[in-house]
Amino acid sequence: MSTFYVTTPIYYVNARPHLGHAYTTIVADTLKRFHKLIGSDARMLTGTDEHGDKIVKAAAKENKSPKEFVDAISAEFNALWKDLKIDYDQFIRTTDEDHKKSVQALLQRIYDKGDIYYGEYGGHYCFGCERFYTEKELEDGLCPQHKTKPEYISEKNYFFKMSKYQDWLKQYILDNPDFIRPERYKNEVLAMLEGNVLEDLCISRPKSRLEWGIELPFDKDYVCYVWFDALANYISALGWGNSDDLSKFDKYWPAEHLVAKDILKPHGIFWPTMLKAADLPVYKHLNVHGYWLVKDTKMSKSLGNVVDPRFASEHFGLDAFRYFLLRDMHFGSDASYSEEGLISRINSDLSNDLGNLFSRVLSMNAKYFAKEVPALGELSEEDEQIFASVDTAAQNYIQLFKEVRFSYALDGLWEPIRLMNKYVDSQAPWTLYKEGKTERLATVIRVLLENMYKIAVLLYPVMPESSQKMQAQLGKEFSLHEKLIDDLMSCKVHLRTGAVISDSSNRFPQFEKTAENREEKKDDKKDGKKNQKKDNAPKTEENAGSGLIEFADFQKLDLRVGTILNAEQHPDADKLLRFDVDLGEEKPRQIISGIAEFFKPSELIGHKVVVVANLPPRKLRGLVSHGMILTAEKDDHLSLLTSSAPNGSKIS
Repeated sequence: MSTFYVTTPIYYVNARPHLGHAYTTIVADTLKRFHKLIGSDARMLTGTDEHGDKIVKAAAKENKSPKEFVDAISAEFNALWKDLKIDYDQFIRTTDEDHKKSVQALLQRIYDKGDIYYGEYGGHYCFGCERFYTEKELEDGLCPQHKTKPEYISEKNYFFKMSKYQDWLKQYILDNPDFIRPERYKNEVLAMLEGNVLEDLCISRPKSRLEWGIELPFDKDYVCYVWFDALANYISALGWGNSDDLSKFDKYWPAEHLVAKDILKPHGIFWPTMLKAADLPVYKHLNVHGYWLVKDTKMSKSLGNVVDPRFASEHFGLDAFRYFLLRDMHFGSDASYSEEGLISRINSDLSNDLGNLFSRVLSMNAKYFAKEVPALGELSEEDEQIFASVDTAAQNYIQLFKEVRFSYALDGLWEPIRLMNKYVDSQAPWTLYKEGKTERLATVIRVLLENMYKIAVLLYPVMPESSQKMQAQLGKEFSLHEKLIDDLMSCKVHLRTGAVISDSSNRFPQFEKTAENREEKKDDKKDGKKNQKKDNAPKTEENAGSGLIEFADFQKLDLRVGTILNAEQHPDADKLLRFDVDLGEEKPRQIISGIAEFFKPSELIGHKVVVVANLPPRKLRGLVSHGMILTAEKDDHLSLLTSSAPNGSKIS
């Protein structure tokens, strides 16, 4: 049996858990469940990072000792993961004695190899980042993360010869192109290695300045730098350096790491060079995700826009919350969180598509076959299309999950779900029943039930509770085993003819808009009436007749060149497509366009287009569009307006 070991970063306990922490942990949980589904022995690690300057300062603010402070916050993380039903195998803390032993063993091994030396160093120290910055790394003299001026500190410390491994790391990344993924983060790390001469890493803090840390095994006057300490958790959790029994380490290492983009450098540069210096295998992949934004702004306690994942999961349902997070963030890119967006996703995908399919098919089966699974007769071309559609989507889903492309995997899985709803309408079981075509009716219902079962099984990693309940509704007891996916994909029939199944399903009820959202809608209607009155007002001589505009009017348009990175069908509108367009900005823009009847989404990816970039955001069937893609139309033929200019170029 193959093994799979997934880790979250260990979360720093200077603040309480929020949506960003929950997302990473839910992704790790989903990956563990997925690999168990496909027959692997899967293991998950999470935990808390509890040493360093920031902890001492945060504890002092609350009049607590560092130990009292970290115990309380670590317990909050652990409690949240239990509430979110995270299936972790170990919750590690850097204050654990076993972890301390591992860190000291790692330090001693690298020291004995000659890759740690003692020296004097003066540098710009950011207490928020707990690290030294070079002049090159500062932005206008400020820390690039915290936008504060670091304090210049000169002191004697121990240094890891990280620069020794620069050429090795660069070549390793080039030889293993999916080592860091998505690709943009691999390129970012390569740029760090190519753009600068990699400096040695200061890995100690004198006890005269900081005592809250792990003591260096070769000098009792120093404690370990918090990042060197924290990164070692991934192997200390498997017993490396703290146990004579290395069977767990040998079985599960190397790991799959999950991190947010703000800790790319420690994981993409510090950690692999540390492992290389210690003569240990490097990890399999570093999987890097973006930020969850609220109204296009990074969550911040000071801004008061931090999302409580416990409230969202309790109010909307844990499985629906998990689905939204996996579906709405394209892994690697930033994504916007809003209650309205969550409600829209639940209502469109889960209620209207999946929930509706289960509800109507189970109800019809109860009505026409007294809740018993009917026999499968001769298959028509339409029936075979349903089986083929589900099988193709399943194969793509499995491959995309392995590549941590969750949103694309789920989007593809929803194609046969929507197709089955259309199949119900086209086959019209109610008409077959009235006409007495019982055998054909039985086959139609059985085709639906069998493929609903496949969908239910495949959704287990994302929505574990709902998956098991949907399988139970179809008369199947959920059981993970090594051959489950092979069995699922190898034959058409999985349900037992004559088995009694549920007569109804209400797994995903519709959600009403919140009172706040309803109020916004009323205001929109009022504004619409006002605008309508303005539009219907008599035209004056100034704006009537000529059709000409002033040059100043044209100057108001901000026309930009961009590349379509992703194109897909709008989840709730047949005529609309959703695009991610790179306009040379920090992140791609989401643009909704009503051109679905003219183009297939897959045909548009990679095309350069012209976008009206300064239109106010507009919501179209639940999704916000930040611009308009320009097209040209003649004789009922629509073409994209294109340009070969670089992304972000302004047309004037």
